[in-house]
Amino acid sequence: MTKQAIGPVMIDVEGLTLTPSEQQKVNHPNTGAVILFSRNYNDPEQISKLIKNIRDARDGDILIAVDQEGGRVQRFQTGFTRLPPASTFAEYPELAESAGWLMAAELLAIGVDFSFAPVLDIDCGISEIIGDRSFSQDPQLAGQLASNFRNGMHSAGMAATGKHFPGHGAIAFDSHLTLPVDDRDLESIRNKDLQPFKQLIAEGLEAIMPAHVVYPQIDSLPAGFSRLWIQQILRTELNFDGTVFSDDLSMEGAASIGDFTQRAKLALQAGCDMVLVCNNSTAAEEVLNSLPVTEDKKRQQRLKSMCGKPQLSREQLIATDKWQQISAQINNLSYA
Repeated sequence: MTKQAIGPVMIDVEGLTLTPSEQQKVNHPNTGAVILFSRNYNDPEQISKLIKNIRDARDGDILIAVDQEGGRVQRFQTGFTRLPPASTFAEYPELAESAGWLMAAELLAIGVDFSFAPVLDIDCGISEIIGDRSFSQDPQLAGQLASNFRNGMHSAGMAATGKHFPGHGAIAFDSHLTLPVDDRDLESIRNKDLQPFKQLIAEGLEAIMPAHVVYPQIDSLPAGFSRLWIQQILRTELNFDGTVFSDDLSMEGAASIGDFTQRAKLALQAGCDMVLVCNNSTAAEEVLNSLPVTEDKKRQQRLKSMCGKPQLSREQLIATDKWQQISAQINNLSYA
C-alpha cells in the first residue's frame, strides 16, 4: 500500500498528548507537518513521546517544526539551553555557528525536524516584533552572522528557514495583530533587506517564509500571497529553488485576503509549498477539507529536504564534550 505524501498544510495540536480527533487530522492527506508550541511542552521525555505519537498517527511522512530562535522566541525552555536573542551574536560573532549547531542538535535529538530560523530581517530600530530577533542593523553583518548560524544548524543535520522575506524590520506594526504596510520602493529593499536573503540563497538555504506585509510600491498583496514576490523576485531573480512556507494564516496580516480557505488557496497559487494554520482548529479542518488532494513531485522534493537528520540521541548529545562546552558558553552570555 502506498504511503501518504507530505501534504501542503501545517497544523498544530492542543496539548501535551494527542487526542483521537487530532490523530485523524494528522492522517488527513493534505496534512504535511505539525508545529509545536510552548503549550505542547513539559519536558524532553514528554515531547519526544508526543512527537512519536504524531508520527505513528500518520500513514506516511510528516514534518515536525517549532520556533526555537532564542531570546523571546524559544518554545522549549526547561531542559534545553536558553539561547540568547540573535542580536547578541553581533557582540559574540564567534558563537553564532556554535549556537546554530546547539539549537539544532538539541531539537533533532528529541525528534523535531526543523526550527523556523534564522531571522534574516534587518533591524531598523522601528519594529518591536523584530527588534533583537534580528542579527544586526547592518545588512552585511546580519547576513554573515545568519550564515554562520545556518552553517551550525546544517552541521547538526537541520535545514534552515530564512524569514520574513523580503524583510519585516522597517515597519512598526506587528503582522500578528494588523496588516503592516511598507512604503519603500523595490530598490531600497533590494539594497538593504534582500541582502541577507540573497547571500544565504547563494549558499544553499533550504527554505524561506514570506512576511504578511504589503509593499504597495511593488504589489498590492502581502508578500506571502504575491506571485510577483514569490515567483518573480524570489524564484526567478534570486534563483531560489527551496521550500516556501507561508507565515501563519491565522495572523491578522493575512485577514485581508478573505476566509481561511481563500487565504490557503491564494498562498499556494502564489507559490508557497506549505501553508500554516495555527491556533484555530476549526480553520485548520476547513483548509484541510477544502483543498484538493494533489500530487506535486517538485513540492514533495522540496518538503522532504526539510526532514531532520539526527546524529545523536538526547543522552548521547548531552554526554559529548562539544555539547557541554557550547551549552556552558551560551549559558555564560549575559543577556536579558
